[in-house]
Amino acid sequence: MKNYISSSKVLKTGAMVAALFIGQSCGVSVLDEEIVSGIGSNYLNTAEGFNDGVNAVYSGLRDWYGTERGNNFTVFGTDTYQNGADGSFKFMNTYDGGFDARSAHVREVWDLFYTTINTANSVIERSANVTGIPEAVRKERLAEVKAIRAHHYFILTQLFGGVDLRLTETVAPTKVATRATVPQMYAAIIKDLEEAIPDLDARFRSPNYGRFTKAAAQHLLGRVYLTKATSEAKAADDFAKAEALFKQVIATPGLALLPNYADIFRQGNEVNSEVVFAVQYSTNLQTNGGGNNSHLYFLMEYDVMPGMRRDVTNGRPFKRYMPTKYTLNQVFVNRENDSRYYNTFKDVYYSNNPGTYNTNYDKSKPRITLALGDTAIYDPGYEMPEAERAKRPYQVLTPSMYDERRFPALRKHIDGNRADLTSESGVRDYQAFRLADTYLMLAEAQFKQGKVAEATENINVVRRRAAWPGKQKEMEITPAQLTMDFIMEERARELLGEQTRWFDLKRWGILVERVKLHNNQAAPNIKDFHVLRPIPQNQIDRVEGGPSAFPQNTGF
Repeated sequence: MKNYISSSKVLKTGAMVAALFIGQSCGVSVLDEEIVSGIGSNYLNTAEGFNDGVNAVYSGLRDWYGTERGNNFTVFGTDTYQNGADGSFKFMNTYDGGFDARSAHVREVWDLFYTTINTANSVIERSANVTGIPEAVRKERLAEVKAIRAHHYFILTQLFGGVDLRLTETVAPTKVATRATVPQMYAAIIKDLEEAIPDLDARFRSPNYGRFTKAAAQHLLGRVYLTKATSEAKAADDFAKAEALFKQVIATPGLALLPNYADIFRQGNEVNSEVVFAVQYSTNLQTNGGGNNSHLYFLMEYDVMPGMRRDVTNGRPFKRYMPTKYTLNQVFVNRENDSRYYNTFKDVYYSNNPGTYNTNYDKSKPRITLALGDTAIYDPGYEMPEAERAKRPYQVLTPSMYDERRFPALRKHIDGNRADLTSESGVRDYQAFRLADTYLMLAEAQFKQGKVAEATENINVVRRRAAWPGKQKEMEITPAQLTMDFIMEERARELLGEQTRWFDLKRWGILVERVKLHNNQAAPNIKDFHVLRPIPQNQIDRVEGGPSAFPQNTGF
């Protein structure tokens, strides 16, 4: 039986605007859900209010992971994905003039993150006055809240640079705000995480699944140091500190890579030994917030092709993100040894709309006749000769036929447990931190220190797991083969579509270079200043002193 944290937006006075409720996937509640409104500010000083406050901070993670905005900020405008045919916010991929300080996603991320941060500040400040909670539990919950506050400031810093650094509760509207420096931001983020780690649950999985653990905070702090090492706040020991933290995560009893890469994202197996931290979603739509929407964006237009109609199993295809040629032809080139291409992209669609149809893209035969469950679409991932395609009783989709509507669809987020075929509210947990990422970041930190042999072995741990059965030896590389470019591509192979790539490219200082090389839609427009996002105009407008007090990022 899986314990998880799930959320429902509620109204409270003062700082708290959301609450999370703990339950179980089988529908038995650990805490009774109660919609609370009109509560005085002293509610946070009670045991019940403290717990609701902590849970409200957790709900803020759902404003980023699995959302349209979280994916657009991190998947669009990179070297691995460009825009497909449909959907809003294409300007976030193309970096054209539509992406500015008035863009909805910029405003939403800013406002939602600060709502969570202020809730965290309230819980932290008032925690000393709370009674009726065992001291050990109070300290653990306080540590969780500090870890999430650090997480939110870390995301904001990567997106915007120095922002308004508020570490105390804001109880009334204010027009006074200033931008902290990037070194000040990192100092606050690191302080929160270093204070949190000793009091967090040392087990790799807390009894209440979904809570921040020691390993999760160590993973996050390691990423912070890895990123700080290439920022204006860098210090000589950043890579060494990151290495030590990642090693501690890997040494956590119970954490282990799954033997089969395909099992990581198999629906129903989201709670597994590789998950360092997951953001919780639920089949209870009353407590699922907006849901995990990632299932929408990575799918091609299968539902209008001969023999097919839209269903829950194959997903609702928004056709938002199309893999670049670099992703398909370079990142996943080694398919005879590496299982990750075929375990990452969907290659077969089975007919759910039987009948006889004229072919429309595979002209190797004039028509096809399909029974229920027959293969309707096969995407082999290579240019199958026309004579071979003609022998197949279905349409074969080859790379030369790809366009913004037809392309390899990502398997990772497909959600067959949604309420119906139109539902946007997905129910799958979002795997925010996983152990393969820890290994790859450890290898990066070691490589940057000249520890090439150690870095190579950690890369090989991930690569051996990704091998087809019996191909483990062929997947190994030697220290002479390990370069920073190899690490960059290994992260793309392992973590495609997992809300990491934009941050990776920025950390490596190659965002503009790689987008110009591999994203033809964005190449004409991206400029050096696009390594930061625009400060939302409504934030600047509401600050006393306007742009002089709270300046906009260069270029916007």
